[in-house]
Amino acid sequence: MPVRVLLVDDEPLVRAGLRAVLEAQPDMEVVGEAADGAAVIPLVRQTRPDMVAMDVRMPLLDGIEATRALLRTVADPPKILVVTTFENDEYVYEALRAGADGFLLKRARPAEIVHAVRLIAEGESLLFPASVRQLAAEYGDGGGNRAARAALERARLTEREGEVLRLMARGLSNAEIAARLVVGTETVKSHVSAVLAKLGARDRTQAVITAYESGFVAPG
Repeated sequence: MPVRVLLVDDEPLVRAGLRAVLEAQPDMEVVGEAADGAAVIPLVRQTRPDMVAMDVRMPLLDGIEATRALLRTVADPPKILVVTTFENDEYVYEALRAGADGFLLKRARPAEIVHAVRLIAEGESLLFPASVRQLAAEYGDGGGNRAARAALERARLTEREGEVLRLMARGLSNAEIAARLVVGTETVKSHVSAVLAKLGARDRTQAVITAYESGFVAPG
């Protein structure tokens, strides 16, 4: 089945460019478009996409608030890929904090766009780990986020789960973590699932942000 993508951006040329890139792939399908975050929830309910590629800055409802509303309102919500002009942007970090699964630069080459969509759809590694680390270092709470620290304390991760979380924060895929720890990939998948469940994180990105903001992993 193709990855079904909903495009949300107030610039028609950006939407047209993304549509052209994605629909050239045999495993991707654009199921709808919107010009503002305010239209996201009804369109998600109508088109049932696997992923929303959404601009972070829009005139009525920006990508941060649209992400929060989508995750709060829609059962079994789609993945969210934030599309942005600037990489080192507090808006991007706030969108990730709100629950977005990753971000993509508008100037990205077609191959990078396709890779980002596939990576987010698969959910087995972190998109742009170095950039997420940089954003956490600049805009995070330096390990002083009380909610993140409380979530980590409640999680009571085992030593092995802690190792897996640290390697996730470095951007390693399940296969790479398996090779590093000399275990099977299915074992790593089980550990990752346990880490996400214990932290109450919906994906790797949210787990890694919790790790940074709690001080469990240093973003520098």
